[in-house]
Amino acid sequence: MSTQITLSTPQDQNLGEGYLKFQISQVTSALLSIKHTQEAIVVPVEAITSMPNMPGCILGLMNWRSRIIWVVDLLRMLNLEQDVTRFRQYNVIIIRVESVLLGLVVKEIKGTTKLIPEDIRSPVGQVASSLVPYLRGCVVQEEMLLVLDAQAIVQSSILRND
Repeated sequence: MSTQITLSTPQDQNLGEGYLKFQISQVTSALLSIKHTQEAIVVPVEAITSMPNMPGCILGLMNWRSRIIWVVDLLRMLNLEQDVTRFRQYNVIIIRVESVLLGLVVKEIKGTTKLIPEDIRSPVGQVASSLVPYLRGCVVQEEMLLVLDAQAIVQSSILRND
């Protein structure tokens, strides 16, 4: 796996906010604000301990930097088409909203990009209405990218035992 580092010049600083770009599924790409992204890691399937009686999107618990965190299959949480492939390892994005940490399993991590807030459009009418509560909006570049709302994901009723 290669890592590409791009150094920004002073002019680049005004080109918008940083976002992590990734594939949720084969056909769905998304962005998540770097402000809420702690780390993107690859973990073996065995590193996640499944827990009984949990919603299907919750894969279980894992140890991350001496903290125990919940790990969620983002594809299932967002009710997107299911990928039946069995993996030997997961791509996990660790997000933080205030003091809450959560691991999001995604298909592939693509890198980072910058967006100007004006580029983010309303997702209403662009995507399935079930996705809208989890989005800040969407952006059309070479493809349509979902701009996820980390706070809405962390506070989702699917993850609560209310």
